[in-house]
Amino acid sequence: MALLRRIIGSRLVRYGFVAVTVGLGSYAVVRDWHKMGPALGRIGLPISLASLAITLVALIASMWTWRVLLAGLGSPLSFGVAARVMLVGQLGKYLPGSVWPVLAQMELATEHGVPRARTATASLLNMPVAILTALLAALVTLPFTGGSTGYLWFIAATPALLACLHPRVLNYLIARMFKLAKRPPLEQPLTSRVIVTSAAWSFLSWLLYGAALWLLAIRVGVPAGVGYPLSVGAFALGFAIGFVIILAPAGAGVREVVMIAILSHPVGVVAPTVGAVVLVWRAVTVVGDLIVAGAALSWPGGRPRPTAAPAADVPAGASSGPER
Repeated sequence: MALLRRIIGSRLVRYGFVAVTVGLGSYAVVRDWHKMGPALGRIGLPISLASLAITLVALIASMWTWRVLLAGLGSPLSFGVAARVMLVGQLGKYLPGSVWPVLAQMELATEHGVPRARTATASLLNMPVAILTALLAALVTLPFTGGSTGYLWFIAATPALLACLHPRVLNYLIARMFKLAKRPPLEQPLTSRVIVTSAAWSFLSWLLYGAALWLLAIRVGVPAGVGYPLSVGAFALGFAIGFVIILAPAGAGVREVVMIAILSHPVGVVAPTVGAVVLVWRAVTVVGDLIVAGAALSWPGGRPRPTAAPAADVPAGASSGPER
């Protein structure tokens, strides 16, 4: 295990991880570039760039969700450090499987004195928070768009997720998880304030992502009024469904199908037209991921201190002394 940690934590592997994920993300854009020209021509470059700008803000809101959870577990990080760990690590979603972002974030956080177990817990908790708030966003938007409600069966998972995110239940589950893993318990249980704050940031991110998609959708005939709640619900539900399809990197393909089905049905816009919107949206989100990851890597406040103590052998419940 120690050898595996040294290999994963080596600088060569980390640089290789970034190179591979950036390559896969770029390929996702270049692969469909021949189809994107007509779509960009109809939507327009200025609107596409405005959608990208909103997407960048949404990504920061998503990062803040994770940052709040990690601070609630006992490791508050500065904005620059949190951005470097979370936004660079989340590039692992372009690899098949959901484990790569967590592993990357664990290793990046050790440079700032955060125990691996604590980072893993925050990253794993970030997933149900994101899914829950996505389902809630779909629940409060899609029923008011006048379309079919047949897909709302997926919202049935919301009560169970809400129950699991109650502080007593969640802290109990974390304690059981660490006991099964034969790890010391966390010294600082999550509070209601931490959970509510992280959920609020996550919900805000869905509203922003929806706005980015809405700007594109209204350019192809989706009505502006109904288009915004429709875009929020389509994006959020597409994420939730795509997330559970772990074999699809970053939910590729699955999310697009869901979004096209939702956007095209109630407003009478033909699916191929909406498909062009989703194609441009896909490029916007990939470029947004690469931009925020690149900015986080170059952010001075996100670089590790030369004197930072390694956290590889720090117990999960020990004080980590992170950068503030």
